[in-house]
Amino acid sequence: MMKDLKNFNKKVILIVLLLSSFLNAKANDTSNLYKSCCEKHSNIFDFDEEFCDTCGCGSSGGSMGYGTGLNNNFIGVRYIRQQYRSRDGIFNDSPWIQENFNTIQAWGNFPVSDRILINTIVPFQFHNRVLPDNTEENISGLGDMSVLVFYNVLKIKPDSIVSIKVEHYLQIGGGIKLPTGAYDQENNEGSINPSFQLGNGSLDYILGLNYGFSYRNWGVSTMLNYAIKTENKDNYHFGDQFNYGVNAYKTYYLSNTVAVTPIVGLAGEFYGENKEFNSPVANTKGDIFLGKLSLETSYNNYSLGLVSMLPISQNLNSNKVELKNRTSIYLNINF
Repeated sequence: MMKDLKNFNKKVILIVLLLSSFLNAKANDTSNLYKSCCEKHSNIFDFDEEFCDTCGCGSSGGSMGYGTGLNNNFIGVRYIRQQYRSRDGIFNDSPWIQENFNTIQAWGNFPVSDRILINTIVPFQFHNRVLPDNTEENISGLGDMSVLVFYNVLKIKPDSIVSIKVEHYLQIGGGIKLPTGAYDQENNEGSINPSFQLGNGSLDYILGLNYGFSYRNWGVSTMLNYAIKTENKDNYHFGDQFNYGVNAYKTYYLSNTVAVTPIVGLAGEFYGENKEFNSPVANTKGDIFLGKLSLETSYNNYSLGLVSMLPISQNLNSNKVELKNRTSIYLNINF
């Protein structure tokens, strides 16, 4: 426990240093082109990043997030690919299983009022893994849908041409993840990775807090999230999950209709121990620390984004599961 706390403190310090570097950075004067575009991208730093189970049964791929970061209100399609490997056995020299988790999502952020925002995700999953004898296992179908509601305690207001200042936002909220994805108990038999599922079979509760700020075309956002998971009908209980993250970006306005935004970030995920029939399941908890690079290009009300995440450090399932990479591409219509 003390070792985990020390590792967590080191990662928090790294995040604080990143934030400090952006707070101390001097932004260059922007042109009239930026002033004409700022109203179109007034919600530019809203990273509504949330969480889900690691590997297959997570509907949004861990810290891939629920929002794009460049517009508060949108509807679109996102594809997420995650590559893992898991040991097929209990010994250090046991062979590795290659696992590929793929998700296509219909997703969106929808304003209910000036302060209230609803986020929904409907995922379709298709996963496969290659066993040591080169045979494959494949599963596909609807994943776990989620609905979240956020309240804007502090809300971004577009900068005027006369007065440009630092803008802050703070969102608090929560929601539920529905057990719409199939959970197959047999997939856990003889497998070190219990997340090779379309869903976890339980109704889960989500709590979230997002804070960020922007200055001219610079921005930083941070998030803290917690998932409270419940036991499914097969008496299997996935462990609770805690996520944190930070993203920083700068937007370049190429014309009145085109903008390009590179994004750099860090993220962390902590997974509690799973339980079956209320008894702990060995080798099911863990943590991972990730680096993130993204690029989004917008044209009028359309946006195309690419996201890549790589592990900096990880200890998943007693090092019997390893993330190789996460990538994502999305196409949205902003409104």
